[in-house]
Amino acid sequence: MPENNSILEKLDGLESRYEEVSTLITDPSVISDQERYVKLTREYKDLGDIMDARKRYIDCLNAIKEAKDILANESDPEMKDMAREELVLNEDLQPRLEEEIKIALVPKDPEDAKNVQMEIRAGTGGDEACLFAGDLFQMYKRFCDSKGWTLSITSVSEGAVGGFKEIDFAVSGDNVYGTMKYESGVHRVQRVPVTESNGRMQTSAATVAVLPEADKFEVSINEGEIKWDTFRSSGAGGQNVNKVESGVRLRYMWKNPNTGETEEILIECTETRDQPKNKERALSRLRTFIYDKEHQKYVDDIANRRKTLVSTGDRSAKIRTYNFPQGRVTDHRIGFTTHDLQGFLGGDIQDMIDALTVAENAERMKESEL
Repeated sequence: MPENNSILEKLDGLESRYEEVSTLITDPSVISDQERYVKLTREYKDLGDIMDARKRYIDCLNAIKEAKDILANESDPEMKDMAREELVLNEDLQPRLEEEIKIALVPKDPEDAKNVQMEIRAGTGGDEACLFAGDLFQMYKRFCDSKGWTLSITSVSEGAVGGFKEIDFAVSGDNVYGTMKYESGVHRVQRVPVTESNGRMQTSAATVAVLPEADKFEVSINEGEIKWDTFRSSGAGGQNVNKVESGVRLRYMWKNPNTGETEEILIECTETRDQPKNKERALSRLRTFIYDKEHQKYVDDIANRRKTLVSTGDRSAKIRTYNFPQGRVTDHRIGFTTHDLQGFLGGDIQDMIDALTVAENAERMKESEL
C-alpha cells in the first residue's frame, strides 16, 4: 500500500518535531520570548491534532491487517464473522482518516487562531441598507453566542430608522479568524423595505470586514506620537453619560512601509463608560488596523495565486445575496445556497462556513500538491 506508506512517512517526520516543540515550550528562555512562545504553542496544538490522527490511522491499518489475517487463517466461523465486520468497518474508515490527515497536513494560515476586529458598514440603499447592516450584526452576534465567543462593541453610528450606518466590534474565542474570515466582502439583500410604501423590491448592500487582531509584538507603534482626545460619549446610559468624558479619540500618523507614504489614522471608541478600557480598545484597533494595512501585500499574494478567492482578496467583491421573496441565501464564491433564510439570519451560518472551509482546503491541497 504505497499511498498509505507515503502518508505515514510524512507523519513520521512530524513526530520528532512534536517531541522537540513539547520540550521547547517548557524552556524558560522560550517562555520569556513572547513572540516565539505564542508561535510554538500554536504549532504544538496543531501537531498534537495530527499525532492523534496518526495514532487512529495506524490503529485502523493494523485492524485491517489483523482482520485479513483471521479470514485467511482461522477456521472458526464466529471469529470469521467478527473479522469480516471489523474489516468492513475499518476499510470504510481508512479513506476518511486519510482525507482528514491530508487536510491537517496542509499548512494552516497562521492568522486562523487569532481573535478578530469586525466592521459592518451600510452600503448603497439608504435607510434600508442600515437596517440590513443591523440584521447582519444580529446574525453574527447570535452565531458568536452559539460558539461561546465574546463579542464587544467598540463604536456605533446608528441609522435614522434603525440598524447601523456603521458598527465596529471585537470577537474573541477559539479559532475566530479561521471561522469568520470568509465573511469579508459585500453582502447584498433583496427585499421589499419596511420603508417602502408601494411594495417594490429593492436591492441594498452592506460591507463586512474581518481583520485578524494583531498581537502587541507584531506591530511597532510609537505610543508617544499618539494624540488622544476625550469627549462625552453618547452611549446608552441616561443621566450619567453627559457628565463623564469617557469617549476617546485617537489620531496617529502612520508611515506605510510598502509605499513610504504617511497617512493619519483616526479611531474612536465610545462603548464603555470606563475611559481606560476605551483607550485599551482603541489601541487594540489601531494595532489591528496597521497590521491589516501592512499585511495587505501578503493577502494580495495569496489572492493572486488562488483563482476563487474563497477566503481572501478583494473586500469589495460581492460574496453573498440574501433574497427575501424566495427565502434563500446564496454564496457566489462556491455557488452554495440555503433555503432557510430566517434560520441563517438567526445565526445558523455554520453549514455555509463549513462549505467555504472545504472549498478552501481543496484549493490549498492543490497548492501544496499533496
